[in-house]
Formats: sequence, structure tokens, C-alpha cells
Amino acid sequence: MNTIHVDVVSAEESIFSGEARFVALPGEAGELGIFPRHTPLITRIRPGSVRIEMADGSEEFVFVAGGLLEVQPNCVTVLSDTAVRGKDLDEEKANEAKLAAEEALKNAKSDLDLAKAQSELAVMAAQIAALRKFRQKK
Repeated sequence: MNTIHVDVVSAEESIFSGEARFVALPGEAGELGIFPRHTPLITRIRPGSVRIEMADGSEEFVFVAGGLLEVQPNCVTVLSDTAVRGKDLDEEKANEAKLAAEEALKNAKSDLDLAKAQSELAVMAAQIAALRKFRQKK
């Protein structure tokens, strides 16, 4: 069986490293699916969930708050400032952060404040969606 090595790395730590049959993640222009021997690629990724189909058929989910993807024929590397394992996502904290971002959006006084609040809101909405997707798979 063909596999591809996958590394998901945040600013703080390595979140996942292992062999996989398939990887799906939110590319800048849409959903990307990567199999072994994929054409080399470097692209930005949007906030959302990285789904890793392991060699044994099980799945691992990792939420990323955007970042970069590098694909080589035998290796996939996901670099993100923030990455959280699906099992470690906290819905209550994510909902609180989303509410805080919505409040910041309402109270934005400058274009910079508005952009920061919109970005945070998009990340929190993607994290909540990833959490729900992770729970459905369990």
C-alpha cells in the first residue's frame, strides 16, 4: 500500500507526524486532496480541518487557523501558526472566542480593528465547524 509522510506543525509544536493514505485540507482556492506521489505544490491554506486518513484506515483531524502547505511526492508538510488536534478542541472556549470576535467586530473603530475582528471571527467559525465535523466522525 502506498503512503505519504505527513507533518502538521504549529508555531509551538509538532501536532502530527506519520504515514497516511490520503490528506484533505482547505486550500486557498478550495478543498485539496492529496494522495502519495502528488505533484509538488506550495500554497496557502484557509482556516479549517486537516483530515488525515491513516495507513490502517483510521482518521486523524487537526484544526489549522490557516497557514502554508508544501507537497512533495512522498511528503506533505502543513505549517500553521495555530494547530489543534481534533480531540483537543474545546467547543465552549471556541464559542466564547467567537462571541468576543463578534463583539470586537461591532466595536471596531478603525479599518485595522475591523480586519482583526473579521479574521478572528473567520478562524473561530472554522474551528467550530471543524469541531462539529470531528464529533460526527467519532
